[in-house]
Amino acid sequence: MNKKFMTLLLSFGFMLSFLTFSPQIDAFVQAVKTNSDLDSAKSVFSWDAGAAQTANEQRLLDRIEKAAAESYIPPVDAQIDSVWKAIPGYNGREVDVEKTYKLMKQKKNQDKLVFIYREVSPKVSLNDLPPNPIFKGNPNKKMVALMINVAWGNEYLPMMLDVLKKENVHATFFFDGSWLKKNVALAKMIQKNGHELSNHAYSHKNMSQLNRTQAVQEIVKTQQLLKTELNVDNTLFAPPSGDYNQATVNIANELHLKTILWTLDTVDWRNPSPGSIVQKITTRVEPGTMILMHPTSSSSQALLQIIQAIKGKGLLLGTVSELISSTRIPDVETNLKF
Repeated sequence: MNKKFMTLLLSFGFMLSFLTFSPQIDAFVQAVKTNSDLDSAKSVFSWDAGAAQTANEQRLLDRIEKAAAESYIPPVDAQIDSVWKAIPGYNGREVDVEKTYKLMKQKKNQDKLVFIYREVSPKVSLNDLPPNPIFKGNPNKKMVALMINVAWGNEYLPMMLDVLKKENVHATFFFDGSWLKKNVALAKMIQKNGHELSNHAYSHKNMSQLNRTQAVQEIVKTQQLLKTELNVDNTLFAPPSGDYNQATVNIANELHLKTILWTLDTVDWRNPSPGSIVQKITTRVEPGTMILMHPTSSSSQALLQIIQAIKGKGLLLGTVSELISSTRIPDVETNLKF
């Protein structure tokens, strides 16, 4: 028996064995013998492919669910701190399993999972807390805000606006109402640069020394100017000189305003050297810091270095409203292999 014949014989035996022991072949033969629908017989062969696809999809879903569990970041509730008073909450983050699964099913290469995330709101927000002043943002939020109180110093505003524009930074300007009434054009220039505009009372009086009627008038007059002159629907109030009592906070709250103080003060009204301001701020700034300044010679000269130092620490700069919101700063997400 030559070698070629032996090879053919072995091949035939293997095929016969496969046909004999294959349940799919048996089912097909039985369907034909009993004159069953041939399409039903053909479906026997397609079942294996469908089962394999289902198994692959389940493995993909399992990987996504595993990754979702491992990458979940819980939200942080807003709270009252004994020192810093009202601390804003911060949204958590989770993988949207359904959307991620639909996205990945469409991809030919599924080695790396590409996630679609969604934010998870805290159970307790700032609005759920009793009225309290806000001195800082949530420390988990890598953002800092510049708050610029304006009642004088017009000559320094163009330089400060120029620095902010070049550095692509938006600040929150708190306007004294009596200043705003006389300087609408300048206020509109600040607004045109994309900055947040807010309320610094009307005549720079110590709020804690005013009766209820006087306090309401101080806030409402500036609130009305912001709306009529600038079409601003303001939600913040920074009391002049940082002077307030609980009645001040309660009145602001009744007017749907959050009372804003500061974390770090440049004390620029005392005319310190620009270098000393830079040193003070850059050595103490951290996530959630609100930095108080005014349009002064010192701050206008220190502003660029302050901004660049903050950026150098990996912190973003935003408005006060952005800082105290619970919205997350977009993470540079890693597409992990699971």
